[in-house]
Amino acid sequence: MSNPVQPFLEKQGVLILDGGLATQLEARGADLHDPLWSAKLLLENPALIRQIHLDYFWAGADCAITASYQATIPGFKRRGLTEAQAVELLKLPVKLAWEAREEFWAVTGLQGGRLPPLIAASIGPYGAYLANGAEYTGDYDLDETGLVDFHRQRWHILAETAADLLACETIPSLTEAKALAQLLRETPDSWAWFAFSCRDGRSISDGTPITECAALLEDIEQVVAVGINCTPPRYIPELISELFAVTQKPIIVYPNSGEYYDAVAKRWQGLSIPAEFGTHSREWRKAGAAIIGGCCRTGPEHIRQIRDRFRRPAV
Repeated sequence: MSNPVQPFLEKQGVLILDGGLATQLEARGADLHDPLWSAKLLLENPALIRQIHLDYFWAGADCAITASYQATIPGFKRRGLTEAQAVELLKLPVKLAWEAREEFWAVTGLQGGRLPPLIAASIGPYGAYLANGAEYTGDYDLDETGLVDFHRQRWHILAETAADLLACETIPSLTEAKALAQLLRETPDSWAWFAFSCRDGRSISDGTPITECAALLEDIEQVVAVGINCTPPRYIPELISELFAVTQKPIIVYPNSGEYYDAVAKRWQGLSIPAEFGTHSREWRKAGAAIIGGCCRTGPEHIRQIRDRFRRPAV
């Protein structure tokens, strides 16, 4: 099995990711105030998830990240599902993305020279399951062994689906990265990227220099890219520079829109201007990023702006 990212980088120079899933679910009326967050819609309205994947493909995304970020067997069982039901529900996000890709590709085919989009099965951090914001601090009650045990069942289930690779994202701590790297070695036919949540231009959320994280992953062939997600855009140029100096792997960036969350008012503040995000994406590419997309508060309009900087519309 060959590296699924490489054909895109060789043909296009850049691989374009999708944008925020939860953002679009909420924009279309979904209430995500729930410990399952976007995974709640796997139970309530999976068709809406499928449609959002399709919208991102039409906007220019070369890769859909599945709705499994906050989906876990313990989380589903806590909702009242049986073990068997929870396992089947965990597979559903990949199925939805696969169906959206098939529908999209049936229409577009090879028009414009595009490659068939990828599906990345999201592996959210332990902090996402806790639903207490720990994915932005790395303040956990588990050590590396505990984190391996927590992630193992979900990891192996998603690794055996039709996903092209695994998206280890919003990783806040070096300890969790070590745990996920151990699991990647347990599935030698799998590929994965590692994207960290960062607190400034040099460090991930627990204070570890991002260069140390890159060093951990550098010799693991199955790691297709290393980088940053769910982080303010203002930190991205410096973080890319830090990574570019120490890694030979493609650098992946998919930051938030630039808005910030006011925990007191419980709402997002600031402005999100898609055209500015697109302009930033060109600067990130010049700095060394090869895989670019958006995270929280970004939508198809942001991805369309990225596409317009790097590739003409296929249809």
